[in-house]
Amino acid sequence: MMSLNRSIFLSNAGISSSSSPFTGGQRGSVPSVPSSLRVVAVNSNRDRNGSVLTETTRKDVRDGAASSSSVIDVDSKSTVAPGGPHDVYGEDAATEEQVVTPWFVSVASGYSLLRDPHHNKGLAFTDKERAAHYLRGLLPPAVVSQELQVKKLMHIIRQYQVPLQKYMAMMDLQESNEKLFYKLLIDNVEEMLPIVYTPTVGEACQKYGSIFGRPQGLYISLKEKGCIHEVLRNWPEKNIEVIVVTDGERILGLGDLGCQGMGIPVGKLALYTALGGVRPSACLPVTIDVGTNNENLLNDEYYIGLRQRRATGQEYAELLHEFMSAVKQTYGEKVLIQFEDFANHNAFDLLAKYSTTHLVFNDDIQGTASVVLAGLVAALKVVGGTLADHTFLFLGAGEAGTGIAELIALEISKQTNMPVEETRKKVWLVDSKGLIVSSRRESLQHFKKPWAHEHEPVKTLLDAVNDIKPTVLIGTSGVGKTFTKEVIEAMASFNEKPIILSLSNPTSQSECTAEEAYTWSQGRAIFASGSPFAPFEYEGKTFMPGQANNAYIFPGLGLGLIMSGAIRVHDDMLLAASEALAAQVTQENFDKGLIYPPFKNIRKISAEIAAKVAAKAYELGLATRVPPPRDLVKHAESCMYSPAYRSYR
Repeated sequence: MMSLNRSIFLSNAGISSSSSPFTGGQRGSVPSVPSSLRVVAVNSNRDRNGSVLTETTRKDVRDGAASSSSVIDVDSKSTVAPGGPHDVYGEDAATEEQVVTPWFVSVASGYSLLRDPHHNKGLAFTDKERAAHYLRGLLPPAVVSQELQVKKLMHIIRQYQVPLQKYMAMMDLQESNEKLFYKLLIDNVEEMLPIVYTPTVGEACQKYGSIFGRPQGLYISLKEKGCIHEVLRNWPEKNIEVIVVTDGERILGLGDLGCQGMGIPVGKLALYTALGGVRPSACLPVTIDVGTNNENLLNDEYYIGLRQRRATGQEYAELLHEFMSAVKQTYGEKVLIQFEDFANHNAFDLLAKYSTTHLVFNDDIQGTASVVLAGLVAALKVVGGTLADHTFLFLGAGEAGTGIAELIALEISKQTNMPVEETRKKVWLVDSKGLIVSSRRESLQHFKKPWAHEHEPVKTLLDAVNDIKPTVLIGTSGVGKTFTKEVIEAMASFNEKPIILSLSNPTSQSECTAEEAYTWSQGRAIFASGSPFAPFEYEGKTFMPGQANNAYIFPGLGLGLIMSGAIRVHDDMLLAASEALAAQVTQENFDKGLIYPPFKNIRKISAEIAAKVAAKAYELGLATRVPPPRDLVKHAESCMYSPAYRSYR
């Protein structure tokens, strides 16, 4: 097990090292509440539907009558766009110059304020704030800026040599000072993205039981069957807008990690906030624990999940249906549910079943497809022609492969007005048994059948490359080193600029490395991968490998759905997101061999994607927030969460 000195890390950063949840009430009198705010104190007296039965006036709160969580209605005259709907604290609706009250059950103050990750500022509390909130003596006398805190933390994090230690440090920071976590991540996104997400999150999931400290997210297991609605109500935030849920059966390319797959929803939602600006309080990570078939985990004393084989069939379907129904009942029709890392046999069925009744999105099928399509559209500016002029060959015919293939066929159909059944013939797939052809149709899984074209059986990828002669080779197999030297050389023999996308995660599962793609193609390949690779020099020219990271798409897509109040996800929204991303690639990027823009501009990119997705939602009649804003890009930017510290009364 990797050890990490949490106390040293956090104390050096000037923040509290404890991650204990708030348990105490306030001390002394409550600071005055401005007249523009109305406080509703919710006690434990609720009816069956969770309706509030007691409303307490502002005077009652001052007198200590409020017994539980407080909700604030912001003055409707505020001229600043909120960071999303239901701004319960009034914090996002205020300007950064205005002071806000750190409401947390009661007004957080003193020692409890330092232990509240939503409002803790560490050494950035001013002398006035320390006096007002009983912090004198609980902090050293120095007052530092948030920028200096970020600088110090980055210095500490860079001292760690092991990526998992950096990951653990970031998770500790998220649980102790939320705004500082997001400030650091946003300001250093290119450096920290591989730490909070792939590839490091894969190792974190594998060792999740060993490094498990304070729980993050909501765990729903078979034990909760029949009472999932009550479990959802246990979550402290009530205005949820995005849920990322996994059952842990197919985590990245690592297989069944059971309950330890929670690292994926936690990481994805951190990116929803950092890259897409969705408020942290509106995000809910969920793991559905139906057991695991991973024998190593079942025999691991540190495993945190159910110790049983996976439930399947009706038992599994009933639990998932109860969850989906409970989510809609609890949070309404406009909550976005993102399915993440479900196995093929469940992923397609769940998406098909709930796409007509819920706002659902599968990132492995649809998100990957959208980001890859964006890279292909951008690459056309280098290789020339249209999508219809190219031939595509996939290694891997699972969620990602068939999802990408379908979106490519849809885009070609849109551009040419040809039936999608015809445009699919431009796309070929190879699975573990060879090229998918019509003679195999009867034995194929249903999601592979549309790709069974007329052709002689072909057993190997190399033979398929030589027979089909594709201009684009895409790897989604989850098996490393499968784009061999012979395969890459064959691609380069009949393509001046072969497009090679090695998309499997983590890095160890990548079909080939950037160095191999550039070397074996004699520096002519247009290359991108799922996990990041360092720049590579070949014959005096430095190539910057692109990363076809889903983080380009899903944060902006989610923001667009939220700000338009969309009730369904439509394929045209995914196409709009792809086109918006491709439009952000500049000639300077192409000159460096990139087909994706740098991540340093990701918030601007997400705003552009959100605007296009929202516009498509309005066009399709799927948006409920009417009338639409005049400038959707500016509106998207105004809705984005800011990690800057706020001044407290």
